[in-house]
Parts: sequence; C-alpha cells; structure tokens
Amino acid sequence: MPGNSKHVSVADAGRSARIGDRTRAENWRKPPRRIEAAECITCDSCLRHCPPEFGAIFDSGLNVVIVPELCSGCPACVLVCPVDCIYVDEEWTPTGNEMWTHVELTAGGTR
Repeated sequence: MPGNSKHVSVADAGRSARIGDRTRAENWRKPPRRIEAAECITCDSCLRHCPPEFGAIFDSGLNVVIVPELCSGCPACVLVCPVDCIYVDEEWTPTGNEMWTHVELTAGGTR
C-alpha cells in the first residue's frame, strides 16, 4: 500500500528527529511512561508493542527501560504488561548519554 509506506517514512523521520534532538515532541500532551524495574519481569511485551513511530522501549542490560524523550505517553505498553509495572512519569528526567548511544546504535534496526 503506497499510502502506508509514506506514513511510515514520515513517522520514522519524526522519531529520527527526536533522537537527533534528544527532545520530546512539543505537541505531546501526556507525560511519558516509566517502567518500575523492581516490578518488571523482563518479558519484553511492552517493547514488542510500543508503536514503531515512537520506539521508546529498549532492553538495557538486565532491565527494560522507556526513553522519555521518545515516549508519547500512549497506553500501548501498559495494556500488554502482565504485571502492571508501567506508570505515568510526571517527573521524568532527561536520558543520559550512555542510553542515547544505545538508542542511536539501534535506531536503524531492532531495539
């Protein structure tokens, strides 16, 4: 479907811009989500269900993390989490350089 590929490329461009700028989209009204590591069972359901236009969830060592600058606050991950360990993060802090390096390395492929 030609219209679908255009939508995907526009979405990819938006995600790539957010990765390059390391900022959240200004028009996102909802705060990002966060994963409570102590409650997470590392099943990766959230990672597999995060919409590709956001691609905000990553495996990071033994933990699964949400990069707040890439998270729109949609509930896709929350709806599939079997242990309810994903919360709204009203007081999120900027992602550190080490994680951004990981994001940049995986930007072209699987997270």
